[in-house]
Amino acid sequence: MTTMDKTAAGKGGYPHFMLKEIMEQPEVLRRTFAKGLASVEQGQLAPEYRSLELAKYHKVLIVACGTAYHAGLVGKHFIEKLARLPVSVELAAEFRYTDSFVDHETLVIVISQSGETGDTLAALREAKQKGGRIIAITNVEGSTIGREAHDVINTVAGVEVAVASTKAYMAQLATLYLLGLQLALDQEKINTGEAVDYLKALEQVPGQVEQVLEQSGVVKAWAERLAQSDHAFFLGRGLDAAVAMEGSLKFKETTYIHGEAYSAGEFRHGPIALIDEGVPAVVLATQPKLVTYTTALVEELRARGAWVMGVLGKEAEETAGRYHNQMMLPEILPEFSPMLSVVPLQLLAYYTACARGTDVDCPRHLVKSVKDA
Repeated sequence: MTTMDKTAAGKGGYPHFMLKEIMEQPEVLRRTFAKGLASVEQGQLAPEYRSLELAKYHKVLIVACGTAYHAGLVGKHFIEKLARLPVSVELAAEFRYTDSFVDHETLVIVISQSGETGDTLAALREAKQKGGRIIAITNVEGSTIGREAHDVINTVAGVEVAVASTKAYMAQLATLYLLGLQLALDQEKINTGEAVDYLKALEQVPGQVEQVLEQSGVVKAWAERLAQSDHAFFLGRGLDAAVAMEGSLKFKETTYIHGEAYSAGEFRHGPIALIDEGVPAVVLATQPKLVTYTTALVEELRARGAWVMGVLGKEAEETAGRYHNQMMLPEILPEFSPMLSVVPLQLLAYYTACARGTDVDCPRHLVKSVKDA
């Protein structure tokens, strides 16, 4: 078998590793929940989570870089909602040079796909020296970050070959949801019945992601037009803003088109001046309480000539006609919507990159793990 044949076999019949890894995400979620759940009917997580003893912490700090940082932003929303603890999310490269307050009552979650990210490792050491309790989330067993943390949760995404992270991000999200649930249980902020409801909802997510993947043709049509653009905006509110940041990163690193993510509420405070005829804007609207406000921005974008694509939750279905193009997501608990809404954005980056003929799996100037700090 030639090297080319071996590479093709490793791709499982897909043209690129990135697409293969996007398509593997339902199975990654199934493995994550199989590993992390002990008894859904009893609202009980696996010993890996139950043994963490999280009752005494009064605040949470999440530290990461790049895609892992975006996962942390989603984790912040969930932990604050369930555990009612203040959560800050810091870029590891910045945390090292600030005097952030960390003490023995601070739970520090460090996230790194490789477990070797230089800035994240340096931030871990800084937080540990200040007395923080360190829990690492990595995708590589035996990594330096995993070894130096007090505890480590190894995700089960499997080897991720494409430089642009997709399935590892999904595994990080799922792990943060499980960790947030355990934290809320240990802090006695939710009861067993509430935990059961959340765990049952999580069990449905892999199948819901499959439903989104079945709509990939919708996004592929958007990509053909986007490939001709010089820039694009990714907009949302709340959790949608966090996912928009990840979508923008995937888009710019694979397509070499400038993509900018912004809070839909903040967009009027300056950036809307960049909207002109035909400028692409991808808008996420999955949070029921925020749909009305997001839709108001969509009207303004269209009035100024923007081409607006929507990734919409069930609650936004009545607003679908306000968008030039739209993808409807399966009904899901709003807290878990990022696991669905990120998938169209991953596909959009992939198909646009293919249309432009870029090196999808190995984008220029990028490496899989930035080890120097």
